[in-house]
Amino acid sequence: MNVSNAVAARRSIREFRPDPVDDDLIRELLLGASRAPSGGNMQPWRIYVVNGESLTRLRAFLTTRPPVEEVEYDIYPPKLWEPYRSNRFENGEQLYGSIGIPREDKAARARQFARNDDFFGAPCALFCFVDRGMGRPQWSDLGMFLQTLMLLAVERGLATCAQEYWSVRHGAIQEFVGAPAEEMLFCGMSIGLADDDAPINAMRSTRMPLDQWARFI
Repeated sequence: MNVSNAVAARRSIREFRPDPVDDDLIRELLLGASRAPSGGNMQPWRIYVVNGESLTRLRAFLTTRPPVEEVEYDIYPPKLWEPYRSNRFENGEQLYGSIGIPREDKAARARQFARNDDFFGAPCALFCFVDRGMGRPQWSDLGMFLQTLMLLAVERGLATCAQEYWSVRHGAIQEFVGAPAEEMLFCGMSIGLADDDAPINAMRSTRMPLDQWARFI
């Protein structure tokens, strides 16, 4: 698979098959992703893998902790402006529309959103932390690492879903994985085989036309 095909094939999967993922494959993907660029080669990512039986334990552990915690960073800026507000709104309409949930059915939308807590049925997950002393440039390094990891996963037939959702349960995750206090949770990621029969996985988010966000000077 070439890079262009992997980029085109990658999407956020929200329904996984239960088939296990071998730890050795995850190690291979992480080592490959560690070739991602980072300023000064600082490599600021700190990754905790929860796979198989440990993910089963984490699911049970989460039921004993508060469902929502005070977030340590805003996932989205407050009072989004255009075109970002419309992009986010349209993505939500596409997502819930793919599984027949109308906008007015708040309870059904809440149930679907709560599936984040179950990693959408994935057998494996990881959590990406960063030292609290790092700045915005190092946070951008995390994004490059995670994108590289997701593309390598596509190459190996695996699907992923990056989940900043976990910022609302950062304390529970920090406790479970044993991350030190000086590390801050950025996001989680579900990993596994996609359920290709699930309607929600057929959804492909739209992208703005090039001339709306790029200028050739």
